[in-house]
This record gives sequence, structure tokens and C-alpha cells, in this order.
Amino acid sequence: MSSTTIEAGTTSLLRFATAGSVDDGKSTLVGRLLHDSKAVLADQLEAVEHASRSRGAAAPDLALLTDGLRAEREQGITIDVAYRYFATPRRRFVLADTPGHVQYTRNMVTGASTAELAVVLVDARNGVVEQTRRHAAVAALLRVPHVVLAVNKMDLVDYAEPVFAAIAEEFGRYASSLDVPDVTAIPVSALAGDNVVEPSAHMDWYGGPTVLEHLETVPVVADPSGEPARFPVQYAIRPQTAEHPDYRGYAGQIASGVLRVGEQVTVLPSGRTSTVTAIDALGQAVDVAWAPQSVTVRLADDLDVSRGDLIAPAAAAPAPTQDVEATVCHVADRPLRPGDRVLLKHTTRTVKAIVKAVPSRLALDDLSQHADPGELAANDIGRVVLRTAEPLALDAYADSRRTGSFLLIDPADGTTLTAGMAGTSFGGRLGAP
Repeated sequence: MSSTTIEAGTTSLLRFATAGSVDDGKSTLVGRLLHDSKAVLADQLEAVEHASRSRGAAAPDLALLTDGLRAEREQGITIDVAYRYFATPRRRFVLADTPGHVQYTRNMVTGASTAELAVVLVDARNGVVEQTRRHAAVAALLRVPHVVLAVNKMDLVDYAEPVFAAIAEEFGRYASSLDVPDVTAIPVSALAGDNVVEPSAHMDWYGGPTVLEHLETVPVVADPSGEPARFPVQYAIRPQTAEHPDYRGYAGQIASGVLRVGEQVTVLPSGRTSTVTAIDALGQAVDVAWAPQSVTVRLADDLDVSRGDLIAPAAAAPAPTQDVEATVCHVADRPLRPGDRVLLKHTTRTVKAIVKAVPSRLALDDLSQHADPGELAANDIGRVVLRTAEPLALDAYADSRRTGSFLLIDPADGTTLTAGMAGTSFGGRLGAP
């Protein structure tokens, strides 16, 4: 790729998710991050100060900046996934604040599914607990490439370095067993603001970055040419006007990789091949386009291409299949059982499918496999075997988070039932039979 292409493809956006056990101070950490980075509007801060005074608090309760639901404020917990958007001069951020309760594991899966970094909170007084291991396992399962261990409430342990070191070592060993590629441990006090945005004056023994410094500098931009191109077709464009009588283009968003004019491609699942003759981006013809650009692709041959088809390089196209084995997180309240008929949505394609088997359920506390559970209940993570009515061009989730993921949908009412990750290769002990 040329230097201009790489520069144009570079993004300063970081998507990250937060997770922590109940009362670890996660909402306070997020509130402190937003407040100290000047990402809170004056009227928002005034509303928080008013709510804090009405509850008898002497200082603003920054947790109220994120706990927006009434039930969350009343109980002092996080229930729903709250998305926050903020920016600093160095980077833009999309923050998914996820719940810490066991019964909301599905919410964390939702928030972390597109994250490039996960912030896992630990109470310095309690250390690594079962829910900490659960959150680390979910991050590993979803292939989140960077994890920050935020050891919070250091002020309540007198900012003791040995306490932090012991927790960081224990979590590091566990993360290593999951094959988490990058872990950064940071001692913080969200309530006092230590090492969140500003360096702490109480922990001169710590020489690493603050949470915000790490978020601003962690490398997240990958060279799109390192992955095979995947272009799910969203819409076929045929204006048939006097100006464009023969125009036939296929619009969509490039899920991964790079597409080039002159490249030989395969249209899946039909398997027909053609050559890219033109790429239109923002109304202009370009020679090359890359993920995640939205473009219109034109081919040399008049093939039958419609929504749900996948255009990929002929030399690196996935093999279509009707037999899908995957690790899934069940998000619906009603169980998923063998024999259930569902809709499977993969990129822009939706096909009928049947659940052939549920071979195992994963216990995230100790990563053990429970064979033949009979069903998956809400928040369960397990293995499923599916048979689809039509072929799908699935990648392994380990190779592509975009084209290796799918949803199972209730055909009766359109409810999302399950989030799936195709393939059997997962880090460490996760997903092992």
C-alpha cells in the first residue's frame, strides 16, 4: 500500500469497554474520566451536583454521570450498557460502560464485542474475585486485543505498592492462561482522581501511564492490507437513467482488508468469479478502498449479485458451508435448545437454520466445560452446532471478528436470541473440548 493510502486509512478512534464487579467503583471511574478530561457539559455536571446534594452527598457523585437509568441510580448499580462519546486532542473515544452483575454477562458481551480495549476494575481491598476472572474470560473470548487492569480504591489501602503488585501478578497469570495478548496494570483511586487523568501524588512508586494516557497512546490502528478483503453487499444499484443507462454497482461497507480495481474476485455463496472494474467512494472513482469504508463496487461481468452476497478475493475466499459450529453467548430470556428453528444473520445475509446440538456450556469462573447441558439459558456461553438452509461464507472468529460473528434471531418476533462466534479456535483454555 502507498504511504497516502496508509495515512488515509489511519483512524484516531478507540472503542473500549469497562467491566468490574459490583461496588468496585466502575461508574465512578468512568465519571472521573469524563469529568477530568473536560468531557462533561456544564448542565450535565449541574444535574449531577443537584442529584448528589439531594442524596446528602457533600461532593458530586461522579457515578451519576453514567448510571442514567432510574433503577441504576436508586440501587447504585449499573444495569444497562451505556455508551459515551468523548474526545481529547489526541484521540476520539467510544466508551461502552457495561454492568458487573453475573446476570448481565450478556450486556458485557454486547459492549465488548466491538471493543479494541477492555478496562477491568478490581477493588484493591478484595483483589481478583470470580467476577474479575469472568470479565477477563469474556474479553479473551471476544478477542479484545488490549486489557487494562485498573486496581481501584488504592486510597483505602494506603496506596500500598505490595497490594497493587500482588493483584497485578495474580491477574497477569490468569490472563496469560487465556492468551490475552496485552495487559497493562494501573493503580488508581477513581474517587480521589489518582492516576485516572492526572498522575497521583500519593504513588510515586508507580512510573507508568495514567488511564487516559494509556487510552490515548495504545496502538489500535492495524494495516488493513494484512487481512483478506471481505465485502458484504448491502444493495444493488441500477439507476437505468439516461445518464447511467448501464450502471450496475454493489454498495456496502468493506468489513476487512483492501479492494483494488483489476482484482479478480469471487461472489459467494454462488462461487462465480469476475474482476473489479471500478470502485466508487463518496461519488468519486478510486483505484483502491479499505475497511471500514463504504463504497460501491462494479464488476466486469453481469452476475446475479444481491444483498447478502459476499465479494472476496478469488485467491483468499472463504469456503461456503451449511454446517456451523460456534461458541455463543445466549442473550434471550428463553433458553436455546436442540431442535430450535432460528434465523441466522451473518453480515448482510439472513438464512434459516436449525440448532442441531448444544455440546457444552462454559463455566467462566473456572473455565470448565459442562458436557451436554441440554440448553443454554440467558447469559450462558457454550458450544452449538447449527445447520443452515443456505450456504454461508463464514470466516473463523479468530481470523475476523466482523465476518466470523453472527446472530441467531427468533423467526416469530425478530428477537435476538444468541450472539455467535464461528470456529473452534479460541485463546488459552477457552472453547477447548
